[in-house]
Amino acid sequence: QVQLVESGGGLVQPGGSLRLSCAASGSILSIGVMGWYRQALGKQRDLVAAITSGGRTDYAHSVKGRFTISRDNAKKTVYLQMNSLKPEDTAVYYCNADQNGIYYWGTGTLVTVSS
Repeated sequence: QVQLVESGGGLVQPGGSLRLSCAASGSILSIGVMGWYRQALGKQRDLVAAITSGGRTDYAHSVKGRFTISRDNAKKTVYLQMNSLKPEDTAVYYCNADQNGIYYWGTGTLVTVSS
């Protein structure tokens, strides 16, 4: 079992920045891709960004150039730096980890972008 705990969400004004963190614990060997998803109210959960154990990244088109995903394998933590935030970025952000085809989820952290 892998446990994922997100932190760093909150209220921010449009144009502002936030940094989300996701710490993994438990049976963390062989964790491959880690990623961030988000789910806005009444919408489906969508991929925001993902990173492989080797550092290769992928981003949703809507966040390219604004968000950066990074990973510290020693600390078993993945980060999402979010800049130039927009109201449409408002959502619950979930951390995800793939361990040999088994997907684990955190409980989510709320990001609200509003003036």
